[in-house]
Amino acid sequence: MTGASSGIGVELATELARRGHGLTLVARREDLLHEVADRLAAEHGVRTEVVAADLSDPDSRASLIDEIAGRGLVIDVLANNAGFSTTGSVATSDPQAEMKLVRVDVEAVVDLCSRIVPGMVERGQGSVLNVASVAAFQPLPGQAAYAAAKAFVLSYTDSLHAELKGSGVTATSLCPGPVETAFGAAAGFSDDETDGALPKFMWETPEDVAKAAVEGMAKGRRVVIPGAANVVGAYAGRLAPKSLLVPILARQHPALKR
Repeated sequence: MTGASSGIGVELATELARRGHGLTLVARREDLLHEVADRLAAEHGVRTEVVAADLSDPDSRASLIDEIAGRGLVIDVLANNAGFSTTGSVATSDPQAEMKLVRVDVEAVVDLCSRIVPGMVERGQGSVLNVASVAAFQPLPGQAAYAAAKAFVLSYTDSLHAELKGSGVTATSLCPGPVETAFGAAAGFSDDETDGALPKFMWETPEDVAKAAVEGMAKGRRVVIPGAANVVGAYAGRLAPKSLLVPILARQHPALKR
């Protein structure tokens, strides 16, 4: 489980622990990981492991796999949850931040799937949960790199889902809409911008998102979109003419109004 120190990641870990899964929690902040791991071990009686890793660094990702193997652990569920967003126009963007986004949100997903899925297929069982977003269903001016990265994750996981049919291994995309976490603040949104960006009825709690995700993964679903309003919004975004939709999104995005 990557990105397990906060937000949706903590709730995904909690939901998996509730179902009896042992956990290997991965993120940069080892202190926060230990807090989560200790709590879940105490509450649910499951094995918990902590591995600090920077998923933007290829060497750190390779060391992560070696560390897990060295502990004698077998990965039955791979949850690629780590990710972040930048905001603002491409014309004013920070190239280093944009490339770090691609490395964490895209490159790490492909790297870890490529390293871990073969073992699952060989054993004939396993599940992959890749966290995308409803932003994957259309371009998003103001978060161009983020939406494109999540579109990649969705497309990649769709293909992986089809490739794995009959293998005993499943691949599921989680595509949440707005979630009540610190993700928006980390991306640079103020509280007022976060509150006003989308209607209240579209917002979901991290607990509900995690429950829907794990249930959908357990059923082998290809895509999970928590919340009926977000399902409608996602597919409307995919079907609407981009020549009409994208200019509207550009006018409404808080990061482009500053």
